[in-house]
Amino acid sequence: MTASIHPVVLCGGSGTRLWPLSRKALPKQFAPLVDGKSLLQLSLARLSQWGTPVTCIGAEDHRFLLQESMESIGIPGRQILEPLARGTAAAVAVAALLAAPDDILLLAPADHHIPDTELFGRTVAQGLDAAAAGYLVTFGVTPTFPSTGYGYIEPGESLADKAGIASGHLVAHFHEKPNLIEAQRMLLQGGMLWNSGILLAQAQALIDALETWAPDILATCRRATADCKLDGSFLRIDRAAFESCRSESIDYAVLEKHSKTAVVPFSGAWSDVGSWGAVAAMHESDKDGNRLSGKATVLDARNTFVHAPLRPVVALGTEDLVIVDTQDAVLVAHVDSLEQVKEVVGLLTRSGHAEATEHRRVARPWGAFDSIDSGERFQVKRLTVKPGAKLSLQMHYHRAEHWVVVKGTALVTRDDETTLLRENESVYIPLGVVHRLENPGKTMLEVIEVQSGSYLGEDDIVRFDDTYGRVTQMKKVSAT
Repeated sequence: MTASIHPVVLCGGSGTRLWPLSRKALPKQFAPLVDGKSLLQLSLARLSQWGTPVTCIGAEDHRFLLQESMESIGIPGRQILEPLARGTAAAVAVAALLAAPDDILLLAPADHHIPDTELFGRTVAQGLDAAAAGYLVTFGVTPTFPSTGYGYIEPGESLADKAGIASGHLVAHFHEKPNLIEAQRMLLQGGMLWNSGILLAQAQALIDALETWAPDILATCRRATADCKLDGSFLRIDRAAFESCRSESIDYAVLEKHSKTAVVPFSGAWSDVGSWGAVAAMHESDKDGNRLSGKATVLDARNTFVHAPLRPVVALGTEDLVIVDTQDAVLVAHVDSLEQVKEVVGLLTRSGHAEATEHRRVARPWGAFDSIDSGERFQVKRLTVKPGAKLSLQMHYHRAEHWVVVKGTALVTRDDETTLLRENESVYIPLGVVHRLENPGKTMLEVIEVQSGSYLGEDDIVRFDDTYGRVTQMKKVSAT
């Protein structure tokens, strides 16, 4: 089989069950979870083995996180932006419509952990013949315990008997996430597979299947992709058309109904990292069942997981707990209550806590900012600006700013004046002054920004010029 595979990473999802590390503004696929790397970075590295550019489909709100992830590991590709979430059926339709008809697409969620990259590659290769023959090929994971958190696939007739294809089976039935008794029964029965949500199929075969089983989704996605706009490395689809698309998963919309849905078993380790219990399982345990990450320490503890990437966290005399520490929020939960974390996020949101959805660190195309401290009429941020990058030429109606360079070299514009600042030098930006910060050097620029004024919201920005196309002259716009 000589057909080439074109990887597509599905980067949607909020991952609220992994709060406080995963939040709406920084979902789990972008958060560092495994040896300081995010699940998206690991997915990109795993999918790069096919040697073709990788396509990422993600949310408009996460475009800078997508860009940062791809740049950080040097993976070439394009980024298709969804203006709003509409489920995997719409994402798959967009990917297929924007591909060549005979392209074989490997559609993989960004938030999976698959440590054996080589085995994964060999397993995907086993599905190529079926995909080239027009089958929609799923991959089923061999179960290792009676999970109630995954859907199951029941394999049917062998493709060797059906169509003379060496690997795979027709899917006899998709099973919803079972209760524990049913999961135990299916495990004892044997032959059942966890539904990984990974799909291999020819673009035209996907379009044909969508035309049969979800023609409305296909039609709206056709309109949305008819006039795409290229914005730097981002490909934008039409918001108004896409907004009218119903939200549905590709499983419900197509795969469960389609007569040519096949499954290939995968025998390696796999997790969709859907809870802190799954994250804990990715770490080795000591003799007492404790699992530690980062600067965690335990004493007289049993079956305790501690995630402490930033500072020392000590669990003393604990049992059956999960402890997650971040810059601005801490989770302490019993292992039997982890499914309720999503409810906690809803509670915090209703209570008006920004930490329910937002992190201190916010990615920008030029780098990032970290909100260090704030109070009445003041806010302190740490800006990190990439080499050669620059912020927009902007001004504020309600705040003044004071910049102190702590690392690197800064080129500062204030109205008609430009100044080069080095480490330990500073500059004051009065309210109403048109200004810009730029990194002309070869190393990262770090600046402490002190804001003061009557209103410090991120929407108090008027942009006059911007490298990243975010210009809206003489009116306030979002800082994203």
